[in-house]
Amino acid sequence: MNAVKAWKEHVVIPTYEVGIPEKYPVFLDKRVYQASSGAVYPHPVIEKINDEKIDKEWEVVFIENDYIKIMVIPALGGRIQMAYDKIRERHFVYYNHVIKPALVGLTGPWISGGIEFNCTTTS
Repeated sequence: MNAVKAWKEHVVIPTYEVGIPEKYPVFLDKRVYQASSGAVYPHPVIEKINDEKIDKEWEVVFIENDYIKIMVIPALGGRIQMAYDKIRERHFVYYNHVIKPALVGLTGPWISGGIEFNCTTTS
């Protein structure tokens, strides 16, 4: 049986930061944006992405065994930013080397590549 290793590391990734969320809640119950719709309240809406990228240091968690190596960014909701197949020597999830959100989500930023967990709970 092969061991699994996990460790934290600081990695510099070119990043386009998002703007400040709207100060006041947005009560658009029937907002349609990029073919999705629904109520966005109580989630903050962000409608600005900075034009200049910066080299930002992220704390990431690596998980690795003999077969795969995965990089997770906890500050982005546990986003799987990189997943690499060590046997075939290739990424098996699209690996975007830049974090550049686009305003395509119902509440604003969405990042291309990787795997993000996108779920909500209701009470």
